[in-house]
Amino acid sequence: MSVESDGTREAGATWKLTAHAGKRAVQQALLAQDEIDEWDPELVIAGRELAEDRPEDWVLEAWYPREPGPQQEAALAGLFAGPAPEIAIERLPDEDWLTLSQQNVRPIRAGRFHVHTPEFPADPGAIDFTIPASQAFGTGQHRTTAGCLEMLGEMKARGLLARRIADVGTGTGLLGFAALRLWPRAHVVASDVDEVCADVVAENAALNGIALGPRPGEMAFVVAEGMDHDLLRVSAPYNLVIANILAGPLIALAPDFARHTTPGGSVLLAGLLAGEQEAAVRRAYRRAGFHLGARAQRGDWAILWLRKRRGR
Repeated sequence: MSVESDGTREAGATWKLTAHAGKRAVQQALLAQDEIDEWDPELVIAGRELAEDRPEDWVLEAWYPREPGPQQEAALAGLFAGPAPEIAIERLPDEDWLTLSQQNVRPIRAGRFHVHTPEFPADPGAIDFTIPASQAFGTGQHRTTAGCLEMLGEMKARGLLARRIADVGTGTGLLGFAALRLWPRAHVVASDVDEVCADVVAENAALNGIALGPRPGEMAFVVAEGMDHDLLRVSAPYNLVIANILAGPLIALAPDFARHTTPGGSVLLAGLLAGEQEAAVRRAYRRAGFHLGARAQRGDWAILWLRKRRGR
């Protein structure tokens, strides 16, 4: 283990743990983490390829809100089936990390949508969003978010009519904003388990001219796990539920999503790797009464449009 730190604790700092390994090893580690019910929710992990020209070289990254100790390092190492790779730990002060993030975040074009940080210009030929780099997930850079934006555009093009929409695990609010731009008279409820998202969503809504509130044409935000909030329940049934989270929670939420989706309604799922995770998610939703409407793949990530069978 290498530690890039002087051992002191700094208020407002984020710590990062990094382990380099092959693609399959990192993907298996992500699958293993999905199966651990008692996983520390403050230890947030993600896997990615290092570069497009090195598809087999991956990195498993984890972020922790304070200096990680042997327990966090052991948890990360324990995700690997064989000998764990070396785990590097570094301190990332919030301001420096945010500035660095903004320098590396380039604008993206995902179907009808253009997403960029404030220092880049808008694209008048697209549905444009300004989303500053932040600690909340969903700036459009991750392939799952970009894939969801593209699939939302495809849904609209195929004639999907959505009057009531839920965006579960909204992060920055981007996917809820995008849905509201496509269906401007819809009633949208967005949720996230992380309380920090409340301020992030409010700031991004103001930046993009999105009205927050409970009425049609507005987006309401609640802090909730899954569908566990009165506003989410009373606003159902939904024509469209969006959830770009993780495979494990998606599987657990399948019965809840089915209960709160109209017959013939749609769910848009992402945050799952193609292969074993996708197969498990599709089985869970097939049992809950959904069938596949469309599928896309971005890198190793699957994006699923599923439709609830009528009569269910």
